Amino acid sequence: MSISLQKGQRIDLTKGNAGLSKLMVGLGWDPIKVKKSGFFGLGGGTPDIDCDASVLMLENDRFTENKNLIYFGNLKSNCGSINHTGDNLTGAGDGDDEQILVDLQKVPQHINKLVFVVNIYDCHRRKQDFGMIENAFIRVVNMNDKQELIKFNLTENYSGKTSLIVAEIYRHGNEWKFAAVGTGTNDGKVGDLVQKFA
Repeated sequence: MSISLQKGQRIDLTKGNAGLSKLMVGLGWDPIKVKKSGFFGLGGGTPDIDCDASVLMLENDRFTENKNLIYFGNLKSNCGSINHTGDNLTGAGDGDDEQILVDLQKVPQHINKLVFVVNIYDCHRRKQDFGMIENAFIRVVNMNDKQELIKFNLTENYSGKTSLIVAEIYRHGNEWKFAAVGTGTNDGKVGDLVQKFA
């Protein structure tokens, strides 16, 4: 049974889930429908908003090497523990818009935290922010039985924010935990977000 988390909550992932290693982390969002205007309600619709999900692999809570950024331009970690399945350019459709596969057993011992972030591609030129997005979420699925373990709906008002630090999966002793973060920032590119952890 899936557990629904609120911002700031933390939960054990592997404790009580013996053998849990292979996860699918799904991120989803929808562009807000624009009200129709003009003659006969013509115009309007939904703008194309290209949100990009990325993972920062941290060492002692710090980002130390560019190879530890997994995003649309670097879809797989060198160690094979993280695989990004590819870029969704519009956010159209139901369910996950981007998926990231994680194998906790393959995460190198010196990596203590995986930070999941989302930014809007070319947000400043396109004049787009997360106030134009709704129904944003992150969820974690056990790949062994395809059961959803956790879901965190980002229900806050993120108007004016162009990036989100969504969640963390981090080591706690010999176990892994999940933290629902949900912090909005004004960073324009994933490279700017990385600097927060440098």
